[in-house]
Amino acid sequence: MDLAEALEFSRYAARLRVAQPELVSRILAAVDRRAPLGGSGDQSDIEAASDPAALAGALRQLRQRVVLQTLLRDLTGRAKLNEVCATMTRLAEMTIGAAVNLHHRQLAQTHGEPIGTDSGRPERLVVVGMGKLGGSELNVSSDVDLVFVYPEDGTTAGPRALTNQEFFDRLGRRVIAALADVTADGFVFRVDMRLRPYGDSGSLSSSFSALEQYLVTQGRTWERYAWLKARPLTGDRGPELEQLILPFVFRKYLDYDAYTGLRDVHDQIREQGRRKDHARNIKLGPGGIREIEFIVQALQLVRGGKEPALRLRGTLPALAALGKRGLLPRPAVAELSAAYVFLRDFEHRLQYRDDQQVHDVPTDPDEQTLLARACGVADVAALAETLDRHRGAVEQHFEAVFGEDVADGADPLASIWLDPTPEDAQCATLAAAGFGSPVALIEALASVRRSTRYLQLPTLSRQRFDALVPQMLRAATAAASSPAEPDVVFGRLLALLETISRRSVYLALLFEHPPVLPRLAQLMAASTWAADYLTRHPLLLDELLDSRVLLAEPDWQAWRRELDAELRVHAGDAERQMDALRHFQQSQTFRLLAQDLNGLLSVERLADHLSALADIALSETLEQCWAQMNGQIEVRPPKFAIIGYGKLGGKELGYASDLDLVFLYDDPDDGAPERYARLVQRLNTWLTSTTAAGRLYDTDLRLRPDGASGLVVSNLSAFCRYQREHAWTWEHQALTRARFVAGDASIGSAFEAEREVILRLPRDVVRLRDDVVDMRRRMHAGHPNKSALFDLKHDPGGMVDVEFTVQYLVLLHSARHPALTRNIGNIALLALASDLGLIPTSLAAAAADAYREYRRLQHQIRLQGAPLARVAPAAQAARRAAVSELWMHVFGAAWPQVSSRSGQAGDFG
Repeated sequence: MDLAEALEFSRYAARLRVAQPELVSRILAAVDRRAPLGGSGDQSDIEAASDPAALAGALRQLRQRVVLQTLLRDLTGRAKLNEVCATMTRLAEMTIGAAVNLHHRQLAQTHGEPIGTDSGRPERLVVVGMGKLGGSELNVSSDVDLVFVYPEDGTTAGPRALTNQEFFDRLGRRVIAALADVTADGFVFRVDMRLRPYGDSGSLSSSFSALEQYLVTQGRTWERYAWLKARPLTGDRGPELEQLILPFVFRKYLDYDAYTGLRDVHDQIREQGRRKDHARNIKLGPGGIREIEFIVQALQLVRGGKEPALRLRGTLPALAALGKRGLLPRPAVAELSAAYVFLRDFEHRLQYRDDQQVHDVPTDPDEQTLLARACGVADVAALAETLDRHRGAVEQHFEAVFGEDVADGADPLASIWLDPTPEDAQCATLAAAGFGSPVALIEALASVRRSTRYLQLPTLSRQRFDALVPQMLRAATAAASSPAEPDVVFGRLLALLETISRRSVYLALLFEHPPVLPRLAQLMAASTWAADYLTRHPLLLDELLDSRVLLAEPDWQAWRRELDAELRVHAGDAERQMDALRHFQQSQTFRLLAQDLNGLLSVERLADHLSALADIALSETLEQCWAQMNGQIEVRPPKFAIIGYGKLGGKELGYASDLDLVFLYDDPDDGAPERYARLVQRLNTWLTSTTAAGRLYDTDLRLRPDGASGLVVSNLSAFCRYQREHAWTWEHQALTRARFVAGDASIGSAFEAEREVILRLPRDVVRLRDDVVDMRRRMHAGHPNKSALFDLKHDPGGMVDVEFTVQYLVLLHSARHPALTRNIGNIALLALASDLGLIPTSLAAAAADAYREYRRLQHQIRLQGAPLARVAPAAQAARRAAVSELWMHVFGAAWPQVSSRSGQAGDFG
């Protein structure tokens, strides 16, 4: 559409052209530029207005210029939706601010400045923009939803004193008139004040404390929805107001309880959309703008308390954030975003005709033809098809977010739960469903129904509990892979349900998201350890909502940034930061667990990821502890490093592995030893303390110089001296699997260099062999196996034999073969030793295959919650023989008697 057509299309523009041809000429000359706002001309015109009449004229003339230039740019393709909305939002901000300033001055001249009783300071009216104004997405012909608040009660300081509320009520009425009264120049904005406390029956303005009291005691779900976009536009205490509103809108954690109230709003929207007079309404009708906004804001309300990144006021930015977090499928985000842009553009074209707030698709064929042209489509049929497609997509997604299954009153499993009695009919029903012990199951159900925990549940929670039990029975049979398993799987599900029953938010999550239960049952069926982990950390149920996110390849850099951002939000609050670290670690562990159980990760790849997760947790914990010690002020980073040993050092962590840590510093300051000792104590407390969110990691600090009797943190030079002059052989064995994990990179590099030097020291072959074999014997004695089973880790021919053999080869041959000092894992080191001609290739390959299979079996056993990894020996005979042959080849004999030398060591393997 060209400029001439645009001027013809908009009857509002045509009227201005007749009434003010010089204005239209100026706008046409400037149409290639965005409508200027806040420039010297506009500002001076407004500031020059010394009385209400002059201000009213200046504001309305400003609006005429801005609206005309904006609609012409939009209709001719020069402006996109974001420019149109941003321009109208800025116009509203300027005009509201100007009206408040002038009328405040005039009132203060008569009554004095309003003074807060507590602060003793002058106060200003805080105008809160709600709805599209708050979201910076205002329509061209939109009204503005406002709420007037002021910081404190008090009185004015003039001879004709008013209470602060009287002052701000009067100011509010004058501001409304300045914006909404229709004069010869039209109006600025229509004003809607119905979102204030108590609506039309409430006072025009409220103090901060009165607003807070209302929100806490009277605020309803739809008001949380309304206040989500609230944005202070005037005054100097907006941030204080935002902090007051925040806990009302966003709960501290995931707020699935909000679904009940939101569903009521959903039903109202849907019922409104079904009205005949709204069928053509692109805002309120089915598939309209309001439904898109509701989808977005509903998900924000549920999750925004836990995820600050979702607290965005604009619809399109919030949609993008929901997509980025995987809370809406990418195709849904794309469809909803496209529909939103199309519908808002369509809305503007409806309103450009007469500068009226209309949302109905016209029935007049000529109007439809003009609209099609203004929308850039071929004809009316194409416009109707495009509109129907977008609205249909919105309606589909709207229902998907709040879809709920209606329970079947005749469900036999529900009947059993409501009245569990071990009669033949109920037993037969359960047996037919796949349960192996119907009587025991019925008795368990009856026990739960009689329990105090169940009987004391609030009504809504008990209703959800009642609805979930039959669904869990069904999910257990679907997930089980053997006839005996449905009973076991349901037992795990029921234990989880009882654990979460007093937390209505978790019941709501399961109740509101039926697809979660099958995923939950599959996890419960696959692993006892997974079932126990989830029961201990029910917050992780949220991770089951989107299987695509749950099973996505870890992006550690992105997650590090995400964790860092969340910790910054809670800066200064150690308890919240500790909980945030734990929630992060648990969430990522659970995602890896899900991928593991779905066969997406090898044991080695899983260990890499778990080790990377620990690295991130240690790095962030160190940063926060150092900041806390220094009062959150900007200080130089600590000259301090964390060294990982054992499974962390070798990148072989399991789900429940503890962290073997050694701490080093390189700081000449006299107070450094005490400072870094305090840092280690604080760091270890952050890692090992049990908070409401659980524990981050167990740690083992015994591998430091001089073990448990040594200092908790070592000077780098002292550590190097100890390793060269005093360390036992087993400590050098442990060093083969050590690496820099977090902290000062220069200290980390110095450690890595010293590690290589130590490992390459020349060694007496006989003494080294005796020491290694002696320590192997001691470790075996410390893990006696009196059963007939084979202990995969500790028994002869097991994993420790492979690990000790590799460590011996590294210590013996690194002086001539530096490549052996690389911390690349036992299997890779066996291959390297073979390539270097240190052991036969066939022997290295057989031992590596055995070690790999041992790790796989150990992992599977631990997933089932077994404390010891022991298996039937017959199936492992060939692997044990291969490992024993490797031992015999390298050491020349079976384990000898203990040598005369001794030392103290933990399980450093």
